[in-house]
Amino acid sequence: MTLNELTTYAAMVAMLVLTAFGVMGAVWLGRYIAADRMMRASIRQAVRVRVGWKRLAPMAGLSVTDKTPALLASLGNSDSDQAPKPRVRIPALKVKPDRHGVVVRANCLPKVGLEEFQKAARFLADAWRCERVSVLPDGPGHVVIRGVRVDPLITPTEHVPTGKQPEKLTKWLLGLDEYAQTVSVDLAEVPGVTVAGLPGFGKSSLINRFICDCAPSPAIQFAVADGKVSASHEGDYADVIDRLFAFVGDDLEEANKLFQRLVNLRKARSSSLRAVLKTKDMWHVGPSSKWPLTVLIIDEAHTYLRDHKGNDKESKKLAALAAENARLIEDLVKKGRSVGMLVILTTQKTTGDAIPTFIRDVCTVGMSFAQKTAEASVAALGEAIRDWPDANPIHLQDPVYVGVAVMQHQGRPGFTRIRTPFVAEADAVRIAAETTHLTHDPADLLSAQLPDGAVQRVLLAKDDESTPTAA
Repeated sequence: MTLNELTTYAAMVAMLVLTAFGVMGAVWLGRYIAADRMMRASIRQAVRVRVGWKRLAPMAGLSVTDKTPALLASLGNSDSDQAPKPRVRIPALKVKPDRHGVVVRANCLPKVGLEEFQKAARFLADAWRCERVSVLPDGPGHVVIRGVRVDPLITPTEHVPTGKQPEKLTKWLLGLDEYAQTVSVDLAEVPGVTVAGLPGFGKSSLINRFICDCAPSPAIQFAVADGKVSASHEGDYADVIDRLFAFVGDDLEEANKLFQRLVNLRKARSSSLRAVLKTKDMWHVGPSSKWPLTVLIIDEAHTYLRDHKGNDKESKKLAALAAENARLIEDLVKKGRSVGMLVILTTQKTTGDAIPTFIRDVCTVGMSFAQKTAEASVAALGEAIRDWPDANPIHLQDPVYVGVAVMQHQGRPGFTRIRTPFVAEADAVRIAAETTHLTHDPADLLSAQLPDGAVQRVLLAKDDESTPTAA
């Protein structure tokens, strides 16, 4: 190859390299222009992280000195008495921006592993101008560093339901944690959920989002007892009333009838589980349109369960109803899991006088919005919350934390703070209207799969029993 040919070839290679960089630059510029204000700030932050990493890593103690010379350096110094200079190695990074900050994936080095990255997190937060930084393992020899530029807990978010069936029915998407990572709860094999918190801090909004996300699936059916209202056209569930197969207000007798109706369904399912599903646990095959996950939501549960004092006739009647309600709900929580029944109870304080401990302590998932007292926090989240003072919901009383809950996340140590999103009334109405045709009474669905009369005998077994009254 002649000198001219070599020159031409080098020029072509240089042109290709410049073209590639130009295309990459155009792509990044297009992304930057198309992004909103928050995303643009994160893109600039990602550039700073990449550019400054070579200098920052040694200062943060995230480098290692390699005294073994490289092969070429060793060969080049074979005839010299001068030893090759040791090399300073730093972890390689991959940086991805999102609306809240950056996600950085790094490889580990000898003496620079997960523990060293976690110790350096506070230095990285300062250098990268982040509210907080977390470091978690990302497979053998790798870590993922999450840096949030804006605090997700004080940034209100809105959720627009898609109207599409969820990919995984039992995955309850709750919101974003303090590092803007998605938090979800797996409801498979969960007998009950408790949600506590002061009025107006997000309990009903959390449940409303759950209904709107799951409504497009015929494999889930909802019943609601709302202790705050007296009629179906009132309160937080009025927008989704057409997607509920049953609804009652604050009337204890009506609520008692609903709870009894669902206990009868539980019994019917238990007696027919093997015959219909060929299994002893519904979760082995999962919910379906013919055997849907049946969710009972009891909002302001203390309305139906608190003890009524007094010797007058009305007080005794209410006390008897509350005791019977507790017995029925206990049955659903303790025996409904394997047949696909879930109970969600919300109240201001999950202390024993609001939700009896024999019900509350069986519910495996518990979360709490803002609380006023340490006692209420312990009742909602357990004694372990005392060991995590920064996550205690008594710190969420400021209005900026409306919509923020605390829970002990499945598969993670300690407690997680979660920003739950708001769902607009118009979206809830839209979803309910689009999915009304999917509403069915689970008892009717079961009855259609069994010989005539097989279910009715169970469902009507207590028709001749009167409403509980005082002795």
